Amino acid sequence: MVSSVLERRPMIRIITRCALGVLLGTAASPVFAQVPARQPLQATAHVSAVPQGEIRGIVADDKGKPLPGAVVSALGATTLFAIAGADGRFVVRNAALGPYLVRAHLQGYLPARARVVQVSVSQRSEYVLSMTRTIGTPESPTVLTAGVGGAVAAGEPVEHDHDERAWRLRHAKRSILKDAGESAKGDDGSLFGDSLHHLGRAVGSPARLASLFADLPLNGQINLLTTSAFDRPQDLFALDASSPHAIAYMSLLVPGQTGQWLIRGTITQGDLASWIVSGSYRRQAEATHAYEAGLSYSAQRYLGANTEALQAMSDAGRNVGVMYAYDNWLLVPRVRVGYGAQYARYDYLEDTNLLSPRASLTIQPLEHDSLKVRAVVSHRETAPGAGEFAGSFTGLLLPPERTFSQISRASFRPERVDHLEVSAEREWAALVVGVRAFQQDVTDQVVTMFGLAPPDSVRGVGHYRVGSAGDFEARGWGLSASRAVADGIRASVDYTQSRTQWAGYSSDALAIATLAPVAVRSNERIHDVTATFDSVVAPSSTRLIVVYKLNSTFARPRETVAGSLASARFNVQVNQSLPFTFGNATWEMLAAVSNLFGEDAFDGSVYDESLVVRPPKRILGGVTVRF
Repeated sequence: MVSSVLERRPMIRIITRCALGVLLGTAASPVFAQVPARQPLQATAHVSAVPQGEIRGIVADDKGKPLPGAVVSALGATTLFAIAGADGRFVVRNAALGPYLVRAHLQGYLPARARVVQVSVSQRSEYVLSMTRTIGTPESPTVLTAGVGGAVAAGEPVEHDHDERAWRLRHAKRSILKDAGESAKGDDGSLFGDSLHHLGRAVGSPARLASLFADLPLNGQINLLTTSAFDRPQDLFALDASSPHAIAYMSLLVPGQTGQWLIRGTITQGDLASWIVSGSYRRQAEATHAYEAGLSYSAQRYLGANTEALQAMSDAGRNVGVMYAYDNWLLVPRVRVGYGAQYARYDYLEDTNLLSPRASLTIQPLEHDSLKVRAVVSHRETAPGAGEFAGSFTGLLLPPERTFSQISRASFRPERVDHLEVSAEREWAALVVGVRAFQQDVTDQVVTMFGLAPPDSVRGVGHYRVGSAGDFEARGWGLSASRAVADGIRASVDYTQSRTQWAGYSSDALAIATLAPVAVRSNERIHDVTATFDSVVAPSSTRLIVVYKLNSTFARPRETVAGSLASARFNVQVNQSLPFTFGNATWEMLAAVSNLFGEDAFDGSVYDESLVVRPPKRILGGVTVRF
């Protein structure tokens, strides 16, 4: 049954677009002419409001003299940084509990040896990071020449290598074409440009060249992982079980005095070869304009024998590009305005371009009170299968690992959500309580089905089918509470209740009803409870994260619907620091299992997770090297 609701103009859509127009229009004035940083994706930021740890200390040289302006980086559960003040002291705030690799960086000094610091709520220790001046570096900082290194002052002796090849290069005959920028030929017959000569003078020696890169305030991690999926435990030993995928993931973070650059890349090979690369810049959250901007590109190519997957892909592959920019602007003390948008291009959609703007207003009414009130209005456009090109609950950027196809002969249609929300939160002692009310208008709600296929089609956890259930409106409210239960243990619970009113069904409804009738919804009341437990065991540096989700509308396959209660979904992750280091690197083991299909977005549809039918369980394990 095909709905005619596409021609309607519901009041919530008009309100959403008007509000977006007013906020973004105001932000476009000359006073607002800066680009955007994202608010926390939770409607109520109760997780981030829980008391967290700090890392305090001082950066000094080998003589005990403070080094102002040094960049201190802390790499652990999250990556944070701080700048040493005039007295050399620094404070890394809002650090999630757990072990961190702490280093200091300053031009002209050798990086301080990394220290492993255990962050806990009660931790109050101060750490001293001692740095040694680079040999031959003058007392005052040098000006960089062409971004290569310290300039050589007039009359300053230049260090040279003393082997025969270096001597011949220094005494090579100079060409009369030198002034024209041409190259000179040495006695050994090699060609060397004049620029190379000056580069050699600036660098001086291979050791000095290496120190240029050592001076960079660079943090990173390399992950060597293996992932697999199964429907039942015995499927792991079946002949047709999903074969494990090897994943290589690497991230590099360069902190600065005003913000940080982050570059990430991940790749996997096999029948499904895919990769993602992304880059972003985020300004410090304390800045007046705490903006963030970035882009990513991902590609997926299938070389297997599933004809349905091959037919669904143009040229046996898919490509996705995303750009975003958000700003969190401190308009006046205790008033922040957030605005920005994300643009995405999915080559497998007929309308390949998707735009998702968002705006928010956060007010702290009283200066000495933690009460915050926030209003959010957004329009979100999501392609079917977009979860394959996003991150995961482990915080890693994982490449696309599964293929998907349309359940009917219709083309892929993006899901569009107009979201309007008002929330408030306040902290009492160690307890943070939040309340929110929201309204949504959803067009082409996406349904995702695993292990269910028409006759003569491939079944399995490595391929799934998507379709559109139809359009609906939803209104609801929610309560949340979180607190630090003990030193190193945090817990939170979130309850949401909403009522939906369906306006019509899509052309995919018949095919969906044939395979999974429970996925065809009607007007109903939805109850959702999500509990989160985060624990850090200090003596062993073990971190345990558990997410448990109950929902009254989780879709089940037809054969298990009758008489069933609300099903549960979960995510369990364990990070174990290994008791050894190599140089400035720390090692960590990661193990995770989850049957949650995607992350809960701040403005996602109330059905996004519950209309994923029979999601498989996903296993992820491997080793992480942080440096």
